[in-house]
Formats: sequence, structure tokens, C-alpha cells
Amino acid sequence: MSAHVTAEIAGQPDCWRRAAALAGPLADRLPRPGERVAVVGCGTSYMIARAYAALRESLGAGETDAFPASDPTPLGRGYERVVALTRSGTTTEVVDLLAGAAGRLPTLVLTGVPDSPAARLADQVVDLSFADERSVVQTRFATTALQLLRAGLGEDLAPSVADAELALYEPLPAAWERRGQFTFLGTGWTVGLAEEAALKLREVARVWTESYPAMEYRHGPISVSDRDSLVWCIGPVPAGLREEVESTGALFTADAVDPVAAVVRAQRLAVALAARRGLNPDRPRHKSRSVILAGAFRPTAADAARILRA
Repeated sequence: MSAHVTAEIAGQPDCWRRAAALAGPLADRLPRPGERVAVVGCGTSYMIARAYAALRESLGAGETDAFPASDPTPLGRGYERVVALTRSGTTTEVVDLLAGAAGRLPTLVLTGVPDSPAARLADQVVDLSFADERSVVQTRFATTALQLLRAGLGEDLAPSVADAELALYEPLPAAWERRGQFTFLGTGWTVGLAEEAALKLREVARVWTESYPAMEYRHGPISVSDRDSLVWCIGPVPAGLREEVESTGALFTADAVDPVAAVVRAQRLAVALAARRGLNPDRPRHKSRSVILAGAFRPTAADAARILRA
């Protein structure tokens, strides 16, 4: 039942290697040091945008903010570049924002479909079609886009790739699958990754999942945790957090692997939970590969074929 998403999750290390190799040749298209950048996306792409924005600022590479593509704020704040993440290149909000940016500020699109409407509107395009997916849910496209952007910041992806291979190989703890409530926590740039991990479990397995900045979790959300909960911290663990979580009866876990590789493990958990519930991870309820709103652009026949091919 999960032929597509399972294969796509497993293909991430190879995709990340390709992303690392592309970073040098694409350096002139990626955000420049010191450039003031707005990063936009929808759903998973927005979570990835949040992670990248926080990481770029933390490395001193330039002021970077993330917005849902439905928010027109980036068009009026003096950004030097808009970077849009869109797997299909047909999502209404992304296409509309790029159309509004035309002639006003430079735009870069990272997409799995380089001849899509979003790509045609952008000033520059990064072709990630090698990481495109047949499953409705995003896994390898989103992480590959982030890894390319990380490599563009000068980060060495080799340790991350090795950790992803480990995350794919190691069995998931059986106790995880028996939990009924899941909370993902992050710090700094991994807050966006925690949000993405939670989104994967909600989309794929329809389980009760939440996500928070690790320090904010203590200010109220900790009250939902009990013996039925798994609390998973992606990235550094603040002092005292484990003890506070375990005092609720919840199971606490924190990965020693690279944070993006930890997301791979969360993707695997989502598929495992879906299987336990008899769900098809490739076809989550109420979701489609691309969200195209009424009254928006009319896709060409070729665009429609790409959207429906899964």
C-alpha cells in the first residue's frame, strides 16, 4: 500500500548527494551572503522554508524570513530576493505571489517540475526533478530542497547523508508505534523540522500530533503529555527537558543524528503508524498533490497530467 512513499523515503540519501554536488554549479542562483531574503512555500514547503530561514540567519548569511505563500508581506518589505519552494510548481498561492513579484524583485523557484507555471514566472529556477515524487505526501523533495540550500550555505552534507542511511537502516522502537499522541520539539532552525515531522504523522497516519519550540512546550503544552505520549526533540535538547517530559509519564526521545536525518526517521514512523491503522500513506485523506484554488490560473493539459500522474 505504500510502494511510492516508502521508495521515496529510501531514496533520500542519493538525492542529498546530488544536491550537494549541485550546490557549487548553482552558487550564482542561490541567495548570496548578506542578501535580504524572503522564503515562501505552502504546507511542507513552508515548514522547510522556516527551517532554512532560521538556519541561514543563525549562520550569519543574511536576514531571512519565511512566510506562507498566501501572505503578500514579502512583496512590500524591501527584500532583495524571494525564494519559493514548490514541488509541483502549480500551487495557487505560490503562483499568485510570483506573479505579484514580477518586475518588482528577483525571484528564485526550487521545484520538481521545471516547466511548471511557477517556474515560468520565476527569474531563476533550480530543477529538482530528480527528487520529484509520485506520492501525494512530500518527503524526498522537501528534504532535498533544504539540503541543497544548506550546501549553498557552505555546510558539508556528508555527515547528514551518513545519518540518513542509518535512520533508514535501524529498526524503529516498537514502543513508538504503540503511542497514541506525539509531540515534536525543536530549537532554532529545527523548530521548522519539528513542525514538518508532526505534519507527516498527521497527513499520513491521522494521529494526534503537535509541535512546538522546545522551550515553549513547558509553558502549557506539556499538559497534554502522559503515558500515551511520545515526545521527540529534534536537534539540541535544552537542559532539564528530558526530566520534565519523563515526569509526565511520556516517552522521551532525542536523535543523535543530523536533524534532517531525524526527519527521515519520523517519515518512517508515519508510514508504520499508517500501516497499523490500515491506511494508504500514498493517498492521505482530503489531500492532493497540488492545491489549486477556484478562480486561479487554469493549468495546461501538460500541467494537469503532471498533477494527476500519481
